[in-house]
Amino acid sequence: MTLNPRSETVAERVAAGLQRHGVDLIFAQSLPSAVILAAEALGIRQIAYRQENMGGAMADGYARMSHKVAVVAAQNGPAATLLVAPLAEALKASIPIVALVQDVERHQTDKNAFQDLDQIALFQSCTKWVRRVNLPERIDDYLDAAFTAAASGRPGPVALLLPADLLRETMDGIPSGRRANLGHWPLDRMRPADGVIEQAAQWIAGAQAPVVLAGGGVHASGAAAMLARLQETACVPIATTNMGKGAVDEHHALSLGVLGALTGPRALGHQTKAFIENADLVVLVGTRTNQNGTDSWRQIPPTARVIHIDIDPAEIGRTYEALRLAGDAAETLAALCRVLESIDLTHRRSERRHLELRIAECWQRFETARADVWNAATSPLRPERIMRELQPWLSHGLTVVADASYSSMWVAGQLRAGPGGGRFITPRGLAGLGWGLPLAIGAKLADPHKPVVALVGDGGFAHSWAELETMVRLDIPVVTIVLNNGILGYQRDAETVKFGSYTSACHFSPVDHTQIARACGCQAVRVAEPDDLAAQIDSAITSRAPWVIEVMTDPEAHPPLSLFAAMDEQR
Repeated sequence: MTLNPRSETVAERVAAGLQRHGVDLIFAQSLPSAVILAAEALGIRQIAYRQENMGGAMADGYARMSHKVAVVAAQNGPAATLLVAPLAEALKASIPIVALVQDVERHQTDKNAFQDLDQIALFQSCTKWVRRVNLPERIDDYLDAAFTAAASGRPGPVALLLPADLLRETMDGIPSGRRANLGHWPLDRMRPADGVIEQAAQWIAGAQAPVVLAGGGVHASGAAAMLARLQETACVPIATTNMGKGAVDEHHALSLGVLGALTGPRALGHQTKAFIENADLVVLVGTRTNQNGTDSWRQIPPTARVIHIDIDPAEIGRTYEALRLAGDAAETLAALCRVLESIDLTHRRSERRHLELRIAECWQRFETARADVWNAATSPLRPERIMRELQPWLSHGLTVVADASYSSMWVAGQLRAGPGGGRFITPRGLAGLGWGLPLAIGAKLADPHKPVVALVGDGGFAHSWAELETMVRLDIPVVTIVLNNGILGYQRDAETVKFGSYTSACHFSPVDHTQIARACGCQAVRVAEPDDLAAQIDSAITSRAPWVIEVMTDPEAHPPLSLFAAMDEQR
């Protein structure tokens, strides 16, 4: 049978729509097969993951670094359920992902077909938007709606359910009629009205002790340059949350580094938290004022005025009553700076030198407090020493990706971000273990020319080491540094502080991760002496090949979190 030359299947129309939206790779495992075959025929590269939940995390890392809407695909049934966790992370962290999920054939719905499940209910709690397509003539409408929902307003994940029989249907003579590319984010850039911008500027100009707290929304908006302009214009100190790490140059004289829960005796936040605790005005930029970013909501004083800039109006006033600047961070900061540059800022400028001296003293006290662990020549290695050896690579544009738990805290609290240099990616939406490696794979695919290092604990690495084969098979040169301390560090330490003991799950049997890596075809080395580490990191990064560096790490080391402050002060 000869088909009409204009005939195409729904799957082919989906693939063409993905191409129109600028999609050049799709994280998938060959399913939905009709879509993947059609996409590969158009030159869209399939990044075939080993585990469905890892595919979702790869898409997350790709979207964060590329500022393109990422696409992940999965089969109905177990594969769909395994997308829930990474989509939930993306929802909390505001990362746009379009999940294309195969569904059972339309005539089989609610008949206990193989791997049938109510996937609309499944995804409603972990996405912004979920729909099932039933009519072939609506496929372009729904595909555009999916990308629009993912990339507009507060970005986030969406799920589009595609019945298997629908994908095989032909669309004879049904024109597309759609031409827009909606695959970038932020899709729309809005800002508040002039009146509220002017009020915010007057509050800043008149404040005695203002502080800015910047979150991950600065990265989402691409607002780092505008944040730096505010810092210079208003002479205001800036701290960041964990997800905001890298949004400001931490070598700038008005940078307070990362705050949140990193306030123990050896933390920079131990020195700088007074700036926010004594502020009379706090400007929140792109932060959801979550528990970790505010040290359990203890740092922003109830007497302070608050200005909150956020793309999501529902986040403004959630925890702190605030002057509402609902809009894109970059556009809003640009408008705010224009007003500030036109008004009298004599008082703010007169305070600058005094502020710079105070902040410099904080950094110096921090360096003194951590000197013994930063320079430790002991074995097993202190994680701070590992950060010391990574620090020079930040000037080479290194992207540092960390797993959840302690890995994120070592990166956020010990590395010092530079001007326009590296990027830091941490899974702080839900903070699930195991996502560091797949996030790094996605980040590397987004910008293949920048070196990427994933810092993971041995506990988290066990969730994702199958993806080493993915890295080798697809030649994705990520360097994975495994902190092997033989324990679930945070679990043990938190249980000890809260209950005086910890459960039997916290300790592991010895594992040689280099053998696992080599079995997958990945180059690997174990480091047990601190003097060997710098050379191994240099060799791995410059090799431009997948690498695992297993570092035997001190099991007694923990980041200087507020939870452990009382214990640490007694040492």
